[in-house]
Amino acid sequence: MTLLALLAACQTVEPADVVFTGGPIRTADPARPQVEAVAIRDGWIVYAGDEAGLAPWIGPATLRRDLAGAALLPGLADGHLHLLGLGAALEQVDLVGTRSLEEVISRVVAAAAELPPEQWLLGRGWDQNDWPDPSFPTHDALSAALPERPAVLTRIDGHALLANAAAMRAAGVTAQTPDPPGGRILRRPDGTPTGVFVDAAEGLIRRAIPAPGPEDLRRRALLAQAELHRHGITAVHDAGIGEAGIEVLRALAAEGRFLLRWHGMLDGSDEPLLRTWFARGPAADLDGSGRLAVRSVKLYADGALGSRGAALHQDYSDDPGNRGLLVTPPERLRQVTERALRAGFQVGIHAIGDRGNTVALDAFEQALAAVPAAADPRLRIEHAQVLREEDAERFARLGVIAAMQAQHQTSDMPWVRARLGPEREKGAYAWRWLLDRGVPICGGSDAPVERLDPMAAFRAAVTRRDENGRPPEGWHPEQCMTREEALLHLTVWPARAAFREEDLGRIAPGMRADLVVLSRDPLSAPVAELDRIEVLETWFDGRRVFPADPGEPILAGASHAETPR
Repeated sequence: MTLLALLAACQTVEPADVVFTGGPIRTADPARPQVEAVAIRDGWIVYAGDEAGLAPWIGPATLRRDLAGAALLPGLADGHLHLLGLGAALEQVDLVGTRSLEEVISRVVAAAAELPPEQWLLGRGWDQNDWPDPSFPTHDALSAALPERPAVLTRIDGHALLANAAAMRAAGVTAQTPDPPGGRILRRPDGTPTGVFVDAAEGLIRRAIPAPGPEDLRRRALLAQAELHRHGITAVHDAGIGEAGIEVLRALAAEGRFLLRWHGMLDGSDEPLLRTWFARGPAADLDGSGRLAVRSVKLYADGALGSRGAALHQDYSDDPGNRGLLVTPPERLRQVTERALRAGFQVGIHAIGDRGNTVALDAFEQALAAVPAAADPRLRIEHAQVLREEDAERFARLGVIAAMQAQHQTSDMPWVRARLGPEREKGAYAWRWLLDRGVPICGGSDAPVERLDPMAAFRAAVTRRDENGRPPEGWHPEQCMTREEALLHLTVWPARAAFREEDLGRIAPGMRADLVVLSRDPLSAPVAELDRIEVLETWFDGRRVFPADPGEPILAGASHAETPR
């Protein structure tokens, strides 16, 4: 049955499967921002309006959900993450929040004791900026703790890693190994590697790590999905995926086990993958389920700010002579973007530094001039963390979407001035520069770089303060979003960035029944309460997927009823 036919049938005799009342319902729909009642049937929203209009949708089998004061919102979107990377991080040694290299080594040694002797030890999440000595570590302590087992510890931003001596031996890296284009091996004065590999140089080590098999990828996908549902997330933009990952997700969807709206962005460094998909064309609905889409390409302009690989127009304030790295030649950015536009694909370019953003915008401007017939390309810049104000104007002029992660601002603010100085930091995480020019911000987490927590992102967006309320006035508070904008950047704007605004991101008739129930209304809760808002339920396609058993009502007032109260 088509949705149109379904709606027509429902208007006469067909009752809803589930109705929601009894709490604030925030629709993210500018035409009607708040309603009293919602009805869903066969995975679609069929009614959103006053409670008085709900009666025709109630039948003997309709499940009535009394929100009991909880808030109902559209299912949240994460507009930039790494799905399989998130699943992998959930299996690795968690180094987030470590306060010293000694704490890192302690966690690593404890984890190694649980592993088979031949298995590599992998960890993620260290950030030397949080340690007493903010200099990059060397491998010595890690190599002393694990002299035989290869160990690779990825920095929190994913743009640097620390490898021990055993890992470097396995990878064949020596003092004679040259820096690859777009990467840097940190070295001692005698040329021997310190163990830290930045951006493209990470590949020198990663190529030696045993590759995951299909079962590993399946397990990681399901681990990540469960974590996403736990946080009320029903739609994701996966920033850089290969054919093996696509096939795993396709298989899970065929089994009915993949329960997310997935916007896949092809790994732009994989030329055979691009050739295959550019010949095939974009897949707005890969398997007919409405869950899988492959219609975008992910490229990299530069590295990350924390590891001083983000490309800047001028030197790093705390590293004279270093302006970061352009990890992809600008000409390739232009060429791939042009090819993608001709093939009907969207492009998203990772750009963090002000020069990285200029280079990405240059590539877009040149490609759009070469392919003027490109229909609604919705080009994106991923992160857009440091901008010159004239480039904010170019976002608007070129119609470029900014895919930004609010938590990056609160994580990075303690050391941004050291990297950039007081003038350049005015353009860091400059949400108002973009929003006031009409540029939509597609919000996300960049998980596993940041922890998966949409309410932390919401708080960061509206306050520019960390979870401890610091700084009290907010960091450059002139760049704050409104609460309404913060909701849109987690719902409507990611839907548009994924070409799904017609069926995702809002609570309205004709939209997918992807919903989240929160313990408080984030648009009215006190600021101090935002981080304490809990996800009570997550619904996908009209089914409750968190908590996982859809047969058991969780809300206290859930019942079956023939008529509304």
